[in-house]
Amino acid sequence: QVQLVESGGGLVQPGGSLRLSCAASGSIFRINAMGWYRQAPGKQRELVAVITSAGRINYADSMKGRFTISRDNDKNTVYVEMNSLKPEDTAVYYCNAAVVTGAITSGYKYFEVWGQGTLVTVNS
Repeated sequence: QVQLVESGGGLVQPGGSLRLSCAASGSIFRINAMGWYRQAPGKQRELVAVITSAGRINYADSMKGRFTISRDNDKNTVYVEMNSLKPEDTAVYYCNAAVVTGAITSGYKYFEVWGQGTLVTVNS
């Protein structure tokens, strides 16, 4: 019932920039935290950054200063601006959201939703 659709991935040269977007759709009452994770070949999925509905942000140490996460609550969309990209940033990037559905009359349900992933390749 709730979907996350990522866009913006692709091939970029080292030192380049990309902006990923993730839009949530469906029967949404509220979205709490939204974030980005990534998984490189042969490695575990790791946090990139997360942002709460109030705008509190947490970055993985290796992304601080290069990546900027933001969100548009009206559009249920989260973004990540990635600068100074390195080959080791190559990964599938996944969007994640903590979603609340329902209503006060019917009760609320809480879900963790993942997008399908978008591939970012940093290569000259």
